[in-house]
Amino acid sequence: MKVLALNGSPRKTWNTATLLNKALEGAASQGARTELIHLYDLNYKGCTSCFACKMIDGPSNGRCAMQDELRPVLEQIEAEVDVLILGSPIYFGQMSGEMHSFLERLLFAPLVYSNPPRSNFPRKIRTAFIYTMNVKEELCQKLGYEMMFKATEASLSRTFGSAETFCCYDTYQFADYAKVVMEFMDPAHKQTRRLEVFPRDCQRAYELGSRLAAEGGW
Repeated sequence: MKVLALNGSPRKTWNTATLLNKALEGAASQGARTELIHLYDLNYKGCTSCFACKMIDGPSNGRCAMQDELRPVLEQIEAEVDVLILGSPIYFGQMSGEMHSFLERLLFAPLVYSNPPRSNFPRKIRTAFIYTMNVKEELCQKLGYEMMFKATEASLSRTFGSAETFCCYDTYQFADYAKVVMEFMDPAHKQTRRLEVFPRDCQRAYELGSRLAAEGGW
């Protein structure tokens, strides 16, 4: 059992990375081999629309043909990953640019233009997406973030057979709020939430990883 987590945040020790590590700890508790990859460490681009992945009987049919530092990650996912856990902060109402570029490469190549569309990914794997965001849950719903969550979940599910969404709201954004202009947030509230709520989110992430690993392969 191999569980791979991909961090779509530029921060390696903050909210998103912490939750991903907790999920991996949960997976390891079930005996899974685990690995965390920071996407911001890799040099790659999003899909270039070359369509090599769509050429019938072509050497790259169903697989991204681009040769860069993302290729070994995509090959690992295809060959040996049983559970894939993605994580990204929300920037301007969307996942990070690095994560979006990664998903372009991950999801477009196995997409078949059939009617209805289908995936030719060679097997099923379990997937989950952890989102962290500065806004409260009520504002998240008001801003329509859930449309993006559901669309991404649908794409992951179509490609791999299974997907779920994990949200962490109202996160602690700065180590020292006194150093930034922050007139529409209450630093005391953020500190309290960091101490009281975030540990529960970490426990939920641990339980997510444990459950996904325990469910095992298909």
